[in-house]
Amino acid sequence: MSDRRIYLSIFIMILTVYAIRVTPFLIFRKEIKNKWIRSFLYYVPYVTLAVMTFPAILSSTSSVISGAIALAVGIAAALIGGDLFTVAICACIAVFLSELII
Repeated sequence: MSDRRIYLSIFIMILTVYAIRVTPFLIFRKEIKNKWIRSFLYYVPYVTLAVMTFPAILSSTSSVISGAIALAVGIAAALIGGDLFTVAICACIAVFLSELII
């Protein structure tokens, strides 16, 4: 690949990232007072994290079934009121036991 093409690619990447980060500041100059938009923007980081984490949970084990079991056990442990460490340990134990059985 030539040097000119590499520099052009880097320049296009810089413009893309800059445009994505600056556009909201240009569009929303005042405080957002709409409750629906505020609640939507509040949950965007959580949804993004869930979208990145969910496929990794199912595909990180040797079978999708044991990943799904660990996900269910983790959700149950979180709903019961377990902290992050407890949920992680419960999910790991669930994967270990389900891999032994399956």
